[in-house]
Amino acid sequence: MDTDVLVVGAGPTGLALGVDLARRGVAALVVERSGALFPGSRGKGIQPRTMEVFDDLGLLGAIRAAGGPYPVGMVWQDGRRAGEHRMFDPAEASEDAPYDEPWMVPQWRTQEILRARLEELGGRVAFGREVTGLTQDADGIRAEFASGETVTARYAVAADGGRSTVRALLGIGMTGETVDPNPMLVADVRISGLDRDNWHLFPPGGESDGFLAICPLAGTDDFQLVAQFPDGTAPDLSLEGLRKVVAARTHLAPEAVTELRWASDFRPRAALADRFRSGRVFLAGDAAHVHSPAGGQGLNTSVQDAYNLGWKLGAVLRDGADPALLDSYEEERRPVAADVLGLSTRVHRGETRRGGATRQLGLGYRESSLTRETRTDPGPLRAGDRAPDGTVDGVRLFDAFRGPHWTLLALGGAPAPVLRAPVRVVRGPAPGAYGPGLYLVRPDGYVGWAGGTAAGLPQYLRRFGQGR
Repeated sequence: MDTDVLVVGAGPTGLALGVDLARRGVAALVVERSGALFPGSRGKGIQPRTMEVFDDLGLLGAIRAAGGPYPVGMVWQDGRRAGEHRMFDPAEASEDAPYDEPWMVPQWRTQEILRARLEELGGRVAFGREVTGLTQDADGIRAEFASGETVTARYAVAADGGRSTVRALLGIGMTGETVDPNPMLVADVRISGLDRDNWHLFPPGGESDGFLAICPLAGTDDFQLVAQFPDGTAPDLSLEGLRKVVAARTHLAPEAVTELRWASDFRPRAALADRFRSGRVFLAGDAAHVHSPAGGQGLNTSVQDAYNLGWKLGAVLRDGADPALLDSYEEERRPVAADVLGLSTRVHRGETRRGGATRQLGLGYRESSLTRETRTDPGPLRAGDRAPDGTVDGVRLFDAFRGPHWTLLALGGAPAPVLRAPVRVVRGPAPGAYGPGLYLVRPDGYVGWAGGTAAGLPQYLRRFGQGR
C-alpha cells in the first residue's frame, strides 16, 4: 500500500483527521481537488467541545491567538441603533468546562492552523488531486485521480464536503429536507463606516427584502456579510451586487463596501447520509451530514467525527485492535449527527436559542457498544460521558488527557490496578465533577469504562490492542 489512510478533502474534517493520525504514527495522505485551501470564512464558530478537541491536538494556543469572542449583536432601524441582541445564551467557565462560549475564527484561518500542525507532525496535503474512481477489496482501496495517478491505501475517508464525489462513487444516498426555501448569500468583505465592536443586524425592511447581518471577523480586517433573499431569487455574488444589497438594506452608501474577498450562495438544508461506512471507506464531516449554518454546528460536528475515527484507526493500524472496532464509528457518530442536525434546524427556524446544547459539551456515547458502566449505582458522571476537566493533586486533567493515550483516573481512594497497557494513571481525591471510583478515559476524552473496582478492566483494554 502507498499509505495507511487516504483522506479525501483538506477541509477542517480532513485536516483534523490528518493531524490525529500523524500524532499516532499512522501514515496518511490528505488529498484536495483544489489547488489551495478553502478561502472563505464560512464555518467561523468553534464551540467549547471543539476547543477541548483542539487543546488535545496541540492547536489551542494558535486558535486562541487567531480569533476572539463573538461581539454583541446590534439591531439597526432606519439608520439608528435600536438595541442590543444577545446571539448566545450566557455561560461561565468552570473547572470542569474551562471553555464557556464559542470562539470566532474564520474557517480559512482554522484550516491554515490545522495544516501547519499537520506538517509539523510530518504529514502533508497533496493539492490538485481530484478523485474520479474508487475500488476496494478485502485488503485495501485503490483511488484514481483525474491526472491519471493512483493511490492505494488500507482505508479511505471521504471528507470532501456536501457534494462528496466519494460518497457518490460509493452509491450512498442522503436523506434530508430544505430548512429554508429562501436563498442565502455569504461573503467576506471590507467595509467602512461600521464599528468592529458589534455584530450588525439589519431586519427586513419590506416584503422584497430578507435580513442582512454584517459581522466583524475576529483576527482580521474583514467582515462576514450574510443576506437572505426571497425564494426564486438568484443572489448576485459580484462586488456591485453586494454594494446594491448593502445600500438597499442599510444606511451605508454602496462605496462603503470597498473590497470583496470571497462570496458564495446556498439554500439552507439538512441531510444525513444513509450510511457512514462502506467497507474500507468512511464518510466524515459534510460528506456525512449537511447542516444549516445557524447555531454553528457543522464544522464542530465534523471535526468531532475526525476525532472519533482517528483513534480507532490508530488502534487497528498500530495497536493490533480487532478491525471490528471500526464499526463503532457509525454506531457512535450517526446518532450524534442526527441530533445535531435537528438542533441546527430548530435554531435556524427560531424554535430554540443558541444555548447549552449548541456548545456540544453534553454529547456522549452512553449507549455505545464500547461503553462499560460496571457500577450498580453510578453518579451523574457515567461511562460514555465526556470526561470533564478538573485538578487532582495539582494535576490538571486536560493536561493528563492530552495526547494519543488512554488515561485511568483512580479517584477518592479507589485502588488503581497494575496494567500491562501503556495507560497514564492519575490518583487522588475526586474533583467536583467526578465521584469516587475508577474512570478509564478514551483517547478522545470520553469515559469508556467506569467501576468501583478494577474487575474486568484489563479485559476491556485488550479489546483495543492495549496490554496484549
